[in-house]
Amino acid sequence: MNLRINLSKTLEKLSQIPLTPQTTAATTTTTTTTSTSTTTPPPSSTPQTPSTAVSTTASASSSLSSKPSKPRRSILFGVLMGLVVITWVFSGNYIFTGLFTAMVLLGQLEYYRGVMSTGAYPARKISVLGSCCMFLAALFYPELHGVVLPGFATVAMVWMLTMKRKASTISDIATTFLGMFYIGYMPSFWVKIRPLGSTPAAQHTRISHIFSPVLSLIGLTASKLPPWMSKTVPLPVTQGSVFICWCWICIAFADVGAYFTGKNFGKTPLGRLAPAAGATSPNKTVEGLVGGCVVSGALGMLGAWVQDWPRWYFTGAGHGVMLAMLGLVGDLTASMLKRDAGLKDFGDLIPEHGGVLDRVDSFIFSAPYSYFVIRWCLPFWKKVWGVP
Repeated sequence: MNLRINLSKTLEKLSQIPLTPQTTAATTTTTTTTSTSTTTPPPSSTPQTPSTAVSTTASASSSLSSKPSKPRRSILFGVLMGLVVITWVFSGNYIFTGLFTAMVLLGQLEYYRGVMSTGAYPARKISVLGSCCMFLAALFYPELHGVVLPGFATVAMVWMLTMKRKASTISDIATTFLGMFYIGYMPSFWVKIRPLGSTPAAQHTRISHIFSPVLSLIGLTASKLPPWMSKTVPLPVTQGSVFICWCWICIAFADVGAYFTGKNFGKTPLGRLAPAAGATSPNKTVEGLVGGCVVSGALGMLGAWVQDWPRWYFTGAGHGVMLAMLGLVGDLTASMLKRDAGLKDFGDLIPEHGGVLDRVDSFIFSAPYSYFVIRWCLPFWKKVWGVP
């Protein structure tokens, strides 16, 4: 009897409480508990107030913001890096080739580290040695430059067939050949360009008279050095070095122009023109590509005027636009390799830029084209338009 009285009083009190989703659940729990003769009060669920939700969101956002982010590239660091590169270009054939070979060595190690993370096992040591030999051959034995790549590719295959315990896969062979071709053979054309045009007539530009006092001082100082040192550091300025300097300026500023144009005006994804390119780098836009081509074309015209090219306003603009396009191809190729290997950057050797390959990817595919321009196109243009 007492149980029935207590149950009726409890139901009467609960009927006076407004029904909400939370109280309904509590009522059900209480009813069930009472019916089982348990005097324990129902568990109370504390509703989440707006202040609690705000604090939870704030704590979550603070935890996300606490994650380390990639530092932004500083303008000062970029300027200093550009001055170092220009000094390197005009440092002479031997120093230029030696530092370039060292960069290739580091780039090869970065590339094969990423490749091996995918499960491939290439012939790394042979590929690195072959790439270094390509740079040395480009300077000292340019007539043998084209033989080094197939020669070391043959050596790599002989090693895979005779020295490995298991048969190599397609990935092992392909990544070995790609490393020698992509990071060795193609950029070695910059070294092949460097010694071209060492005569005073070939070194002439529209601004030669401005730098002639400095060059005379360098030549006078070099004559006082020991014979072995003066041979190691010859006259630093050649037609090839000036050409390389302007090409690299065009490629570097094409990247800068594409970045700022795409950031401020970019609306059309690059994937609309090239789906694979858009999937490789979703942030790139058509407007950024156009902006990079415009900046590089303008600098190409300026460089063609300085180097006294025939029809500089036409040949220079076309050369600059082509450099921007090939720079984009190199950038997207590196992004494709990194995406397949699951890497953000190839390395972290250069502050704010990543690894060596992250910095020089835009300069790889433009090297053979640039050699073709200075070795064949420029003499042809001068012959056609009657320029000495």
